[in-house]
Amino acid sequence: MSLDVETPDPPELEQMDPNEYDDAEVVGDTDYKRDELEAFLREGAWEEAFSQWAEQADLDESAFEIMQDLEMLGRFDFFWDSFAERVGYHAPGIPEDWKEREYHADIDSWETVSGINAEITELGQLVCDVLKDEYIDWEGDYEAPDDLPDF
Repeated sequence: MSLDVETPDPPELEQMDPNEYDDAEVVGDTDYKRDELEAFLREGAWEEAFSQWAEQADLDESAFEIMQDLEMLGRFDFFWDSFAERVGYHAPGIPEDWKEREYHADIDSWETVSGINAEITELGQLVCDVLKDEYIDWEGDYEAPDDLPDF
């Protein structure tokens, strides 16, 4: 399946600690290089990754419109994890209690919710891959603390 939509603007990355996310663990310094990553996104990494994603996305235009209505694409976070020498990310998602909260009028099934959540995760990973493979040329500068226990 292919998604025929225009590429939205890349997300603006906010300065926050990625360890505050439930699903992220980052070890190392606190220089997450968001300014550099945001510049790479604007220079073409976002458009390239989005185009690749749209070519293979298992999502229809109505589900994409829900993503747009909820401003999900603008709520991505990308950060440099110097310990793992990788780009980490946090993708926004539709919460489990979407029905009780009346999260969006056009969401009517778990299939829609899980499809959107899965595809936005795929997009996040593609963006990380494009950034790492084609834009980033710095090395991590993580140094292990001296007081680690011996095993």
